[in-house]
Amino acid sequence: MKKTRSEIVTFKVDASLLAAMKGVANRSEFIRGAILAALDSACPLCVGTGILSPRQKEHWEEFSRSHAVVECDECHEKRLVCSRVRPSRQHGRRKERRTGA
Repeated sequence: MKKTRSEIVTFKVDASLLAAMKGVANRSEFIRGAILAALDSACPLCVGTGILSPRQKEHWEEFSRSHAVVECDECHEKRLVCSRVRPSRQHGRRKERRTGA
């Protein structure tokens, strides 16, 4: 089995971030974990850029014709819901009821 080679990535930080990281025992591991967590939470369309390409925008417009962005009644976060499915609850586990074809 071929061993995966690690790459070194460097970046600059401002003084306040450097001071905040002083007490972290293994900064490299902490930074790797933070980056992986941030990537896991990135928007699946824009991948965290906040901007859709023209083609992504076309796909979004097509998708949004049958879906809506709504606020959860319980946690007040935005979420996507299918216009053809009426959620029976706003948060957590929920059963969805079809509203017709």
